[in-house]
Amino acid sequence: MAHVAHRAFKIGIVIKGLDGLLELVGGSALLLTGRPAIHHAVALLTRQELIEDPHDVVANYLQHMAQQLSLSTRHFAGIYLLAHGLVKIVMVVGLLRGLRWSYPMAVVLMTTFMGYQGYRQLHQPSLLLGLLTVIDVIVTCLIVREWRHLPAKTPPIE
Repeated sequence: MAHVAHRAFKIGIVIKGLDGLLELVGGSALLLTGRPAIHHAVALLTRQELIEDPHDVVANYLQHMAQQLSLSTRHFAGIYLLAHGLVKIVMVVGLLRGLRWSYPMAVVLMTTFMGYQGYRQLHQPSLLLGLLTVIDVIVTCLIVREWRHLPAKTPPIE
């Protein structure tokens, strides 16, 4: 069982790292890309789906969001994604390297992210956000479990 939990921890952390990398890319794209380019990209991504099903919920939602995207929203989302992605990557690197400070930091950060996600869920319920929050709870529990099973710190030799 311990081996399975450790493997799940590693997989969860790698997924968080990839998520952080995607957030860095997405945040950079939002900050560096103009509104017409965003509209064009969303149109390319949703065109085939809307041809097949003009009432596709996801494709229509993406189209609507692209049309409503203001400059201030784009800047906020871009900065948020950059910061969130950078924090995740630092956390993941520390956890994968087994650095002691990264475990409590990761628990605090993950709990903070989950608190914000819970707040968002109360004001704008979303099945996807709910699922991501459940995954974050599982990953946080795995981080705590790994933290508890770290080998004892050896005292310095005098």
